[in-house]
Amino acid sequence: MTSTISGSPSVVDRVALAREIGESLRPEVPERDRTGEISVAAFDLLRSSGLSAALVPVEFGGGGATHTEMGAILRELGRHDPSTAVAFAMHSHLVAAQVWRHKHGVDASAVFAKVAAGAILVSTGASDWVDSTGAAERVEGGYRVSARKAPASGCEVGDVLVTSVRFGAEVLHCAIPMSAPGVRIEQTWDAFGLRASGSHTVVLEEVFVPDAAVSMIRPVGVWPPVLNVVIGAALPLVLSAYLGVADAAVEVTARLLAGRGEAHTAQSAGEMVNAYTTAADLIAAMFADAADLMFANTDEYAARTLSRKTVAADALITTVRLAIETTGGAGYSRACELERLYRDIHGCQFHPLPRAKQTRFSGRVLLGHSPLG
Repeated sequence: MTSTISGSPSVVDRVALAREIGESLRPEVPERDRTGEISVAAFDLLRSSGLSAALVPVEFGGGGATHTEMGAILRELGRHDPSTAVAFAMHSHLVAAQVWRHKHGVDASAVFAKVAAGAILVSTGASDWVDSTGAAERVEGGYRVSARKAPASGCEVGDVLVTSVRFGAEVLHCAIPMSAPGVRIEQTWDAFGLRASGSHTVVLEEVFVPDAAVSMIRPVGVWPPVLNVVIGAALPLVLSAYLGVADAAVEVTARLLAGRGEAHTAQSAGEMVNAYTTAADLIAAMFADAADLMFANTDEYAARTLSRKTVAADALITTVRLAIETTGGAGYSRACELERLYRDIHGCQFHPLPRAKQTRFSGRVLLGHSPLG
């Protein structure tokens, strides 16, 4: 993995690295889709190439990549291996949130040190959201926690679980080593798409969490501003992985139909391009407004990001649906890559927030209310 930016041999072209990794993984993607097994080798490559620490600031041992550059990396991986790209986006968005904190004067050095040393972070945010799950009890020096966390994408290759647990009327945010006593994985992920993302259930059974591992304690049922940060940092990255899936679908369609001149084929292809362009432009706007993780921590910013996510997700799914419609029977066959891409692209609708919750959230913020209610 030695690609460099033209004219700057000391600077790694990380998108080119992602392309090399993706191309090396691509031949095994259909088989892993069949078996549902995550690629351990993929995450070994992401570590060894430095991509797993690309977002960490240079002064903390990372690559110093921008938010937008990380999106381009995930997009390139998504073209080749959607399951790996989406699982890697879960790690990347947690790092991005720490970069936001660092840029706003909050010490994130402990997390940066772990990631720079090769740690892969595992998120449980989608299942926890505001009120979280599980139970914690106070013990000497910390807490004893028990919970089931699913989906936890990439948990089989992860090193640190970034999670939260209910503690009476409060929520504890904490980081737990995947190797800690009482942590185990139940292989529950058997889904329609993204079958090799390793999004299994992490089970915590009487796991000791020291006070030093607790990053925040907040009340249940009250919208926490930290989620505005997570939304703004995460969603552009997550959707970038899915944009890579749409890239692949458009490329396959163009290749299969090159030279075809039927009016209905051109019509369908044009509709596909419209949906594809809509998704790409919305995701680009999310990155532009994020201002390399300098965006403001406001409910209004989160509401706008979530609105863009819903519309972009619809456009991404429509893109791949129209790819199959345009190619006809060839696209419907499991012998064609489009069949798998169509299953994989549907995962984008399940990341926070699904449409019904998003429209309620954005509507309440517009009308001057808390996002919750």
